[in-house]
Amino acid sequence: MIKAEKKDKQKVTDILTDSFFDNRSVNYVIPQDQRKREKIEKLMAYSFDVCHAFGEVYLSDCRRACALVLYPEKKRTTLQSIWWDLQLAATVFGLTRTFRVLNREQLIRKHHPSFPFFYLWFIGVERNNQHAGIGRQLMQELLQLSQQQQKPVYLETSTPENVPWYQQFGFEVYAEESLSYKLYFLRK
Repeated sequence: MIKAEKKDKQKVTDILTDSFFDNRSVNYVIPQDQRKREKIEKLMAYSFDVCHAFGEVYLSDCRRACALVLYPEKKRTTLQSIWWDLQLAATVFGLTRTFRVLNREQLIRKHHPSFPFFYLWFIGVERNNQHAGIGRQLMQELLQLSQQQQKPVYLETSTPENVPWYQQFGFEVYAEESLSYKLYFLRK
C-alpha cells in the first residue's frame, strides 16, 4: 500500500469515479443528467482533497485500487475547506441537492461514535481489475493500519452485495437507514 500524494489525485479520482459510477449513494446526491460523470469526478476530487487534508489517501501497490480514510476528529473548518464545500455545492449538487446532501450527512454522523475512529470513506478498484484480490489486499493493509492506530473502522455501503465482502473481514452491520435506497452502517 502506497500513501498517495497530491500528484496522484487524478489517478485516485479516476479509480473512484469508475468504481462508484452506478453506486446508489453517490447517485442519490449527483444529478442524473448528461454531466453525471463530470460531477462524480468533481465529488471524488473533493473527497481526495478532504482526506488528504484531514486523513489519508492510499493506493494499492499496483496502483489499481485506492482508499480514502478520514479522521473525523482531525477535520477542521478552514477557509480552504469552506471553499471546497462551496465549490462542490455550486458545481456538483446545486441548491436543492445540497440540502439533500446535508440531511444525509447529518443522518450518517448520528450513527458515528463520539470517539476517534478510522473512517473508510471510499475504497474502490478499477472496474477491469475487480475480483482479482486487489481490493482484498488493500483492505487487509488498511485494517492492519487501523490496528496500529488502535482505532475501530467505520464505513457505510449502499451496495447490499458488498455487505458479505466486508463481513469476511470481521465487519458487522450495526445500523441501517432507508433513503431512496438502503444504507448499511458497518464497523470493526
